[in-house]
Amino acid sequence: MDDHMVTGDPAPSGERSGRRMDGEHRSGAAPCGAEPGATLHAVSSAVLAVTRHLSVHEVLQVIVRAAAQLLDARYAALGVPDDQGSFAEFVVEGVSQEEWEAIGPLPRQHGMLAAMLRDKEPKRLADIRREAEFEGWPSAHPVLKDFLGVPIRDGDDVLGILFLANRRRPGGFTEADEELLTLFAAHAAIAMTNARLYERNRELTVVAERNRLARELHDAVAQKLFSLRLTAQAAAALAERDPARCVRELAQVERLAADALAELRAVIFELRPADLADGLAASLRKHVEVLDRAYDADVRFTMDGGAVALPEEHEAVVFRIAQEALYNALRHASARTIEVRLRTEDGAVVLEVADDGVGFDPGAASAKNGGEPHGGLGLASMRDRALSIGGALAIDAAPGTGTVVRLEVPL
Repeated sequence: MDDHMVTGDPAPSGERSGRRMDGEHRSGAAPCGAEPGATLHAVSSAVLAVTRHLSVHEVLQVIVRAAAQLLDARYAALGVPDDQGSFAEFVVEGVSQEEWEAIGPLPRQHGMLAAMLRDKEPKRLADIRREAEFEGWPSAHPVLKDFLGVPIRDGDDVLGILFLANRRRPGGFTEADEELLTLFAAHAAIAMTNARLYERNRELTVVAERNRLARELHDAVAQKLFSLRLTAQAAAALAERDPARCVRELAQVERLAADALAELRAVIFELRPADLADGLAASLRKHVEVLDRAYDADVRFTMDGGAVALPEEHEAVVFRIAQEALYNALRHASARTIEVRLRTEDGAVVLEVADDGVGFDPGAASAKNGGEPHGGLGLASMRDRALSIGGALAIDAAPGTGTVVRLEVPL
């Protein structure tokens, strides 16, 4: 059959990429005849591994990897069918990138894959090559023998098909293996459905944010720009016959332009990524680039060390604190240069927002706000946000020496 496998690192739907297993034994496998407690632990570990992820493609990857480990299979694959007789995604464990490139294009819905999609029932075979549905495979395809496939179902709908081949231990797959993989597939269906709902919600959040910005731009900036244009036209008409009034109108143009710029900058400050899907560092970099273009100050972003990995809700709080610190530096500090620095240090993520502006006296700001530590200029809200994720906020500032806002969040 031409029902060949393809591999799965994160990639767009309908694409494939490689992951090598190199034939190593997986300690997470549930051995044949294992005690019920050991089997339950193996299934629980596999399910937990899947449910940690929210991206659909990552969920598919982890399902395949966990299934291969669970039943000690050399090869595993998961296909998500599309409406054109092929697969929107086809993720495989056990084939190297080089092997995949030699295999060829994505498989189609025929042969054994078509039979599984049609029957919606598990298939356990001692040797797939002896089955009537077997139609051969490309010359570069790994040789498959013992085979176990189950549908991943949501009610009557088949979300995908999950199959394993070539169990490492002799004897092939057993009836107990089939029951175990069917149980795992039921949990996989929930994880896939949740991931799809999450991505859909993310799309809706992006649309809602765009609509909000459109309303604010129309209500504030667009109206001021319209008034500015009318005033400029009036000033042009008065230039020759009433120069004094023309000067007054031009002054109004200047005020309206300043107001429009202030409104636009306020909208830019409110820009927020829907869910920081690109990660904290990338989202901060993009935000800094927008502010650098909108303001006269030189706003920079630097990232030291490797990727920052925080829970999504923690990343959102760090992003908001960075926004507030940038707002203070741009609106109150008269800074020429602002640096946003992000790094990992001693088991913590460290964010610093440093400016060369006029600075301030944190003690005086606290006194003006009822003795609240770090009060004023939004510092109290930043401190509260930091505490909400177990972080610590420090302010290094003095009149005439600039300000450094430093946030530490444990990894």
